[in-house]
Amino acid sequence: MALTPATQHQSSRPEVPATERERHRLHTKLKLATQIGQGIDGYIIGGIGMAMAALTVDLHLSTLMQGLVGASPLIGIFIGGPLFGRLADRMGRRPVFLFDMMIFLVGSVLQFFVADGLQLFLIRLLMGVAIGGEYAIGAPLLSEYAPRQGRGRLLASLEISWYVGYALATVVGALFANVDGGWRWSLASSAVIAVVCVALRGGIPESARWLLSRGRREEAEALIEKYGIEVDVDAELEERDAPAKEGFRALFNRRHLRSTVFASVFWAALVLPYFAIGTFWTQVFEALNMGDNAVAALLVYSFTAVAGVTAGCLVVDRIGRRRLLIPPFWITAGCLALVAVWPTSTPVIVGGFLFFIFLNAASSALTAVYPLEVFPTSLRTTGVGFATAMSRVGAAIGTFLLPMGLDRFGAEFVLLVGAGVLAVGGLVSQFLAPETTDMDLARAAREARASQA
Repeated sequence: MALTPATQHQSSRPEVPATERERHRLHTKLKLATQIGQGIDGYIIGGIGMAMAALTVDLHLSTLMQGLVGASPLIGIFIGGPLFGRLADRMGRRPVFLFDMMIFLVGSVLQFFVADGLQLFLIRLLMGVAIGGEYAIGAPLLSEYAPRQGRGRLLASLEISWYVGYALATVVGALFANVDGGWRWSLASSAVIAVVCVALRGGIPESARWLLSRGRREEAEALIEKYGIEVDVDAELEERDAPAKEGFRALFNRRHLRSTVFASVFWAALVLPYFAIGTFWTQVFEALNMGDNAVAALLVYSFTAVAGVTAGCLVVDRIGRRRLLIPPFWITAGCLALVAVWPTSTPVIVGGFLFFIFLNAASSALTAVYPLEVFPTSLRTTGVGFATAMSRVGAAIGTFLLPMGLDRFGAEFVLLVGAGVLAVGGLVSQFLAPETTDMDLARAAREARASQA
């Protein structure tokens, strides 16, 4: 069936079409609300890297507690992704989209007042729950409003926001680095971003695709007609009628198991080395005997990632999903292995890390694209939430173990483990990644099942 703004699917319910200005305003508001939400995720995770040294001294953190504080958002994501994803599939996208940002706002403020490592761990754990919720609801909601062509670039732009947020947190942390108690201000500064995002999310309507998945066709078609949303209504209704059970168990039936495995493994393999190395960059830098310019190196690390994810965003719809994912997995694995084998060569270390960061970030643009395209609407946020959780299990374990691994085995061993993780991601993607470029979401989900049969 041809894809058109559903003028052919007239609803008996009277609805005044929005003007072009109103449609553009809604699409812009939704895009900004989602991009800023993704940016605050990166800001919260990135901020701890610059603040860790100072707060370790002020709060008298042990090596164990350093690992827990560093990994706490990633642990929270493990809880929040499946929880908020399931809620968004059951209750709707809109209420979860707003409530999730309120958690960010409260948690950001509370970080300023912590008195010990346990309190900081618990607050950042809660914020991690909200980050998991943001992954599960933000990109899926935007994808359900997005047109078929250019959807990859639009969704990939969310990852640019994540890396910009991560880099901005690094800059803010550097500005407060020499201020007494400055780490409190840098961590709490995410409250400013959260306030802006809460304001943007008010008034955003429900997803028409979700309404169709719940059998509420008249309401869905009214929204489709009013805002000119590009939806294949028949395909969405066909997906709804497919014989799949709702809930988490549906992720593991024959229809969806391989999509679940693919989305979870490729995402985990991409983010584990990045989070672990980025959170404890100062320690990795010192372990490689690279001098006392760790702050400058972390800034280069962050802004190289921004350049990489921007490149990924620009080419994701041109070269296709598979080409952006699979070759970079193998190349980045080789980069980390090369640094591990020649840890005394400054050109090898600099070049290896720059290639790793750039290509890893470029492929990471797909974490806001692929998981949304391999699950049907009725299971989309549940599937994305679960994949988010699984990706953060590996990242949390890596972040928790990295400082102890550096102490016991050295940087070379840690980098070889990272290379191995990337190689596993490349192998799994080689066999399970479908090509979903420029497909309607309902058709993309069917293609994912067909290609994996």
